[in-house]
Amino acid sequence: MLLKLTDYIGKLDPNSIPANRKEVLGPFIDYLQGKINSGSYITLNFICTHNSRRSHLSQIWTQAIAHHFKMNQVACYSGGTAETAVYPMILQVLEEAGFESVQLSKGDNPISAIKYSSDSHPVIAFSKTYDHPFNPSIGFAALMTCSEADENCPFIPGTEKRIALNYEDPKAFDDSPLQKSKYEERSRQIATELFFVFSKIKQS
Repeated sequence: MLLKLTDYIGKLDPNSIPANRKEVLGPFIDYLQGKINSGSYITLNFICTHNSRRSHLSQIWTQAIAHHFKMNQVACYSGGTAETAVYPMILQVLEEAGFESVQLSKGDNPISAIKYSSDSHPVIAFSKTYDHPFNPSIGFAALMTCSEADENCPFIPGTEKRIALNYEDPKAFDDSPLQKSKYEERSRQIATELFFVFSKIKQS
């Protein structure tokens, strides 16, 4: 794990999570524990409307925190109901938390490699639909990171479990004085909740 990122994760406080959010996270914990108990590989697809903000934060933080807890059988993806682009502020707040980002391509929908460890494959980040060929087509859990996608996708082919996490969209603060702090707040919330989730998993 990259040193700055290790330090950031070490300062996360699961005790700050409200009881109602811990209830929301319960089905995710149960799903992961069931997969661990059965010795199964874990494939997760985080889904939001535009695959530009919350779904990428969730995908990237989950991959890093799974690595932190030595759960290397976890593979994370993300998608949307529409293809747009990863919003630049997402990459900025992740880099400030300790991730390293390398742009692999430019254009309207650039591709970036997000590193969390020097000895692990980076997360490849770009906007795509949830059923894009880059994403898994069967045997995955669909984690719905926004209520819009949760409501507009009543059926996701290939999923074995659907779980609603529903984070508030920091996009509401774009082009305002609060933009940076609200993106950082959402990133830290997601990281903290995922740390809590993985801390509850009993590994053999």
